[in-house]
Amino acid sequence: MSTDYQQAREALGFSLRELRLTAADGRLTGAQLAERLGGSWTKSKVSKLENGRQTATAEELHAWATATGHPEDYDGLLAQLRGFESHIRSWRRQLASGHRPVQEAITAEHDRTQVLTIWENVLVPGMLQTTEYARHVLTRHANLMQSPRDIEDAVRARMRRQAGLYEPGRTYRILLWEGAMHALVCPPSVLAAQLDRLASVVGLDTLELGVIPFTASLRIYPGNGFWVYDERRVVVEDWHAELWLDDADSIATYLRVWNMLRESAVYGGDAQNVIQRARRALNTR
Repeated sequence: MSTDYQQAREALGFSLRELRLTAADGRLTGAQLAERLGGSWTKSKVSKLENGRQTATAEELHAWATATGHPEDYDGLLAQLRGFESHIRSWRRQLASGHRPVQEAITAEHDRTQVLTIWENVLVPGMLQTTEYARHVLTRHANLMQSPRDIEDAVRARMRRQAGLYEPGRTYRILLWEGAMHALVCPPSVLAAQLDRLASVVGLDTLELGVIPFTASLRIYPGNGFWVYDERRVVVEDWHAELWLDDADSIATYLRVWNMLRESAVYGGDAQNVIQRARRALNTR
């Protein structure tokens, strides 16, 4: 999390403390508020929320506003929360405990998403990766970030997420730049198996896989990858961090980019032809 993010979290904590100290039926101590809230609430949790060491959920904000006799302040608290949910998640902080927690966090987003819209320009997306390809990609990232080595746990978490491809009611709209099918981020034999995997999922009823050939005319340049979860959140990956964006304007911008890129994509048999061209090119290396 960035300094700006932490400052925003502390500001939300200050607002919560003010509600506790000005409770409608008199000032409450942290212990008294926790007792009033019940369930999993403790004095320690109240303190962490007020001091910006823990982030409240929307449900917890609602409970807090109600318990302090200030239900009318819930909307303002929620607006504060939404304001800093769009933030920078630095890789250094995210990977302090390894890659598996990062994979599990993104899995939580997948689990509550019906339509996942993806653009990738340099890698095959995680949803379509083979085990070996994922292992090489995650190992290279761990080397770069000098993060704890829990590669196998991370690979398993990524593979489990692919079960969504076979769940009725889900839709995966994936656009892939042809260059991602030529990038040797792994040994040629691993890339060959990965391309075979890509070819095998073309036509899957939950998957709309579009490929943008090198020769396609482009309405917009193929910038960095991003994932749109329903129309609720965009995750954009960069070298130092991920951007998690929740505001409507940002989401609309990324969907507009995706739709412009889609105009250059080929699907079905034509996509298969591009994949097979990349597969044949491996034999000449």
